[in-house]
Amino acid sequence: MTPPTLPARRRAKTLSLLLAGALYSGAVLAPHAAAESPQDPWYMDTWRVQEMWEQATGEGVTVAVVDTGVDASLPHLEGQVLEGIDLNIDPDGAHVDTQGHGTIMAGAIAGTGEGGGIQGIAPGAKILPIRVDKGLEFDFGQEDRWAQAIEYAVESGAKVINFSVGAEGVSGSPDGLEAAIAEAARNDVLIFAATGNSGESRNIISRSADFPGVVGVGAVDRNGDHAAFSVHGSRVALSGPGIDVPGYCPDGSWEEACLIERGGTSAATALASASAALIWSAHPDWTKNQVLRALAQTAEGDGQRDDYVGFGMIRPDRVILEEGVDPGEPDVNPMFDAYERALDPPVSPEPVPEEEPEEPAEEDAVPEEREQERSDAAASGAGGNGGSSNTPALIGVVGGVIILGGVAAVVIVSRRRTA
Repeated sequence: MTPPTLPARRRAKTLSLLLAGALYSGAVLAPHAAAESPQDPWYMDTWRVQEMWEQATGEGVTVAVVDTGVDASLPHLEGQVLEGIDLNIDPDGAHVDTQGHGTIMAGAIAGTGEGGGIQGIAPGAKILPIRVDKGLEFDFGQEDRWAQAIEYAVESGAKVINFSVGAEGVSGSPDGLEAAIAEAARNDVLIFAATGNSGESRNIISRSADFPGVVGVGAVDRNGDHAAFSVHGSRVALSGPGIDVPGYCPDGSWEEACLIERGGTSAATALASASAALIWSAHPDWTKNQVLRALAQTAEGDGQRDDYVGFGMIRPDRVILEEGVDPGEPDVNPMFDAYERALDPPVSPEPVPEEEPEEPAEEDAVPEEREQERSDAAASGAGGNGGSSNTPALIGVVGGVIILGGVAAVVIVSRRRTA
């Protein structure tokens, strides 16, 4: 399946569990459990990707992949990856990925499928690699680096930030990360984060997904049903394919990589980020609020959110290929409006009612005509009621509408979907 030609630090961690591998490989299946090739995973047909590519391929959109680095030397990522930055204490470069996790995420987003590699759903998008960890190791400054990563992504012009990594059990002040998330919101940048794969055990939300303003992504199966491993709770906003997603199993070198069918909330998040890139390239004039609203409206939950799949499995094809999608108000966030308006300064300040100009007093409205009326009245002896006594009264109506910030109440249906 070939796409059309493209236009050209201080954080104390009480329980260290960096999920560079866990968010993805937590849902490992048997090799080749699904028949599809890495160029044609099941969601390519479900989402009518070939048809979407006739409208948009993600061109003009940069997706920041905050992860373990991205190996840009692979054929399917050649020309897709920007320079990026390595924010680790001992940096090796953003294109170094000893874990393979970030490289898999980049492939799911913007891979071209060349050389037998992964085919991403937004091959026209560019990947901005931001390396923030090196794998399963103790790190007392991880979230500081996450904040730096967001700041760097925003400064570099990324429209979408993908967090398929996270941590559990961290403690300390979140001020720096919260400030970075707020600044991203002010700059019209969407942040997607994996909710985690401990749904069948601890069910603890991944740290990167538990902040207001971050879109938490869960995982579903081919039928759009909740994957049992996917963390459930109030922070789940949307879901993406998290089972039977193609990936690589690095076995000493990428040249001898083995294709296996994997998944997890990491992959689901990458596909959500890629979907946002597709929609934004098809509607470059939309704001992040409109892109997010379109994703929620067209998801398979039919407008109803629950704690297992959020609004349901995303369907970018419905936004791009079908009519009737209303992106809504550009300055109103469909999920975090109360949060964004409470920021200082707010992302979208309360609109100020427009005041109609005051009507001039009748005596001063048309002085020449009034003077003439007086002259005519004096000449006829009719007094002040003569001449233009039927002049209509002017009624000034001053109206103003204040849009109050707030998140619309949603009936949450507590239900458990099983994979």
